[in-house]
Amino acid sequence: MSSFRFVNHSWDDAKAASLDPVGRLIYRSNILGADQRITNTGGGNTSAKITEKDPLTGKPVEVLWVKGSGGDLRTSLRENFSSLYQEKLISLQALYAAEPEKGPKTEAEDKMVGMYTHTTFNLNPRASSIDTPLHSFIPFKHVDHMHPNAAISVAAARNSVKLTKEIYGDEVIHTPWLRPGFELGLEMEKIVKQNPQAKGIIMGQHGLINWANDDKECYELTLTLIEKAARYIEEKYEAKGGHAKAFGGQKYGSLEEGRRCAAFAKILPWLRGQVSQKALFVGTIQDDDTIRRFVNSHDAPRLAELGTSCPDHFLRTKIKPLYVAWDPASGNIETLKGLLKDALARYREDYAAYYNRCKHANSPAMRDPNPTVILIPGLGLIAWGKDKSESRVTAEFYNCAVEVMRGSEAIDEYIALPQQEAFDIEYWLLEEAKLKRMPAEKELARQIHVVIGAGSGIGKETAHRLVKEGAHIVAVDMNKDAAEATAKEITDKYGIGIGVAGSGISGCGPAIGLSANITDRASIRAMLDEVALAYGGFDSIEVTAGVFWPSDTSGHIPDDKWAFVFNVNVTGSYLVADEAAKIWKEQGLRGNLVLTTSANAVVAKKGSVAYDTSKAAANHLVRELAMELAPLVRVNGVAPATVVQGSAMFPRDRVIGSLAKYNIPYTEDEATESLVTKLAQFYADRTLTKSPITPADQAEAYFLLVSKRLSKTTGQVITVDGGLHEAFMR
Repeated sequence: MSSFRFVNHSWDDAKAASLDPVGRLIYRSNILGADQRITNTGGGNTSAKITEKDPLTGKPVEVLWVKGSGGDLRTSLRENFSSLYQEKLISLQALYAAEPEKGPKTEAEDKMVGMYTHTTFNLNPRASSIDTPLHSFIPFKHVDHMHPNAAISVAAARNSVKLTKEIYGDEVIHTPWLRPGFELGLEMEKIVKQNPQAKGIIMGQHGLINWANDDKECYELTLTLIEKAARYIEEKYEAKGGHAKAFGGQKYGSLEEGRRCAAFAKILPWLRGQVSQKALFVGTIQDDDTIRRFVNSHDAPRLAELGTSCPDHFLRTKIKPLYVAWDPASGNIETLKGLLKDALARYREDYAAYYNRCKHANSPAMRDPNPTVILIPGLGLIAWGKDKSESRVTAEFYNCAVEVMRGSEAIDEYIALPQQEAFDIEYWLLEEAKLKRMPAEKELARQIHVVIGAGSGIGKETAHRLVKEGAHIVAVDMNKDAAEATAKEITDKYGIGIGVAGSGISGCGPAIGLSANITDRASIRAMLDEVALAYGGFDSIEVTAGVFWPSDTSGHIPDDKWAFVFNVNVTGSYLVADEAAKIWKEQGLRGNLVLTTSANAVVAKKGSVAYDTSKAAANHLVRELAMELAPLVRVNGVAPATVVQGSAMFPRDRVIGSLAKYNIPYTEDEATESLVTKLAQFYADRTLTKSPITPADQAEAYFLLVSKRLSKTTGQVITVDGGLHEAFMR
């Protein structure tokens, strides 16, 4: 086709010409994967049969380079591709034929996956995909296997065979559903031999595969075949009334944006508690026009119940989503909660029945029966996953499923994969083995931590310490720019995870930056609502924000400054706890609150009367809140001694003032770093350990208190003061 409307043509001849053959395969893969209409995150494979020099014999051999197990085409690098001797792969056909039992559900099929290791070229450690035979047995140099919504719409239509013929003629052949693997590869080999004019295959319920002997030709063929299906679908869709008549037309209206956000903020923490009964989940919402068109429609309940078609989709979204028939016109959130509670109970029962109906004698134990996708009329979609990346991709996959349903319904009638086939994919022993090989989750995985005061000093260091253990971080500060800077440091280091957030899908990764004034209850509430919208709720809060205001030489401090110090250091922590307690109660999940007090809380010092007494009050606030929030939330405190390095409470003028106060030599033009080092060492010399106390020292205490390592500790204040003997409790 000379022009494309439904896919992006991104091939650059100059770029491709600069690359070696494997580099060209990677390039082709990346530009295919970058277009979500061509394939979903993590979905599809590409391959090239390339002549290489055998490392042992030095002779030329044909090597199949194919995207390996896991990974994403958009971001794949050379190390994401398997390399296999093509001749050895073909020789496995005889081995498979000799097996006493063959077929897509037998041990013989799975045994072949283990044999791919024996065909590895040049000791490449990348595990081979189950789709390897599809690429090997098709006798062309280049093969693209994609999961385009348009092609899957054809593959998931009741009259898929007829539609394939109508759209493609003899150019593309339809083959009924077969689980990806050796048998399907053999079937494709046979189709190519019997149909020499064919350029591709529509795989029932699954997707599209096509081939060519030139890589650019293969790439453009992929785009052309997808474009043909998409144009056919759009023509039929518009003829049936387009968006206005989509999915049987609108049944419910949508809440306007402000009310949607308020409703999500109200419902999400409670809902997170409901779906996290077995393991904690992190949420992603989507409420754009596209998803609301679906959830508000007459046909949404029917189509949602059918579940998804493509295996890649339901591995993330489960066999089906949870649809709740709430009328948004009422706007009653308590009614919605009641409907959700009942629907969740039925969903778990249905999932258990599905498992028991389809399981085999050697099937893995039943997995978490809670839904990963929840659809609510008037609001949109909520997706759940073990982390933000996974929930965002789950939302993306269900968007793909909705687009497939839209296409299938436009041209025919959507049908889902039979439940037994779906089960055999979901509980495939090889998939289970793959899950077991994954590294253990980190200590704070699945958790959301709100670090208040994260723009600098102890708060910033604590945010970095917690994310290292797998936590999602909400960096909060009065200075929003500082909070966002901390969040950016984290996302720059750890990435935002796989997946490309589409329009309407919240796109944050492991950290976000928010502003809040902890002396203002409304500001705290607004911030916590934003946390709910970003992640679904939270687990722990670390309050590191604090202020110091010195008294003058006579010991006097202005009344307004006294109130200011107490507002931030005491009242602020109480207000945070009081607002957070409402959400902890809604979630019903265990959490942690850690406040920052000070060694000064038990050591009287001249010139810091407001600060010292406020921290003494904060010490007791820890104990009081531990009583109030038990048993759901543990409350503890961290009491630092003077932390000078990296602290926002020690600007240059305060450092100079302290140096002068203690008669420590310095010069007015001396670098700030030098001044800070002098003051930090002075304070260190007053301790038993003689070492400067850093924000990292404090961050370690926060980590210990929110981890399971001190899971029976509450109402306590841990001192991190280098051994300040004046602070020893009497």
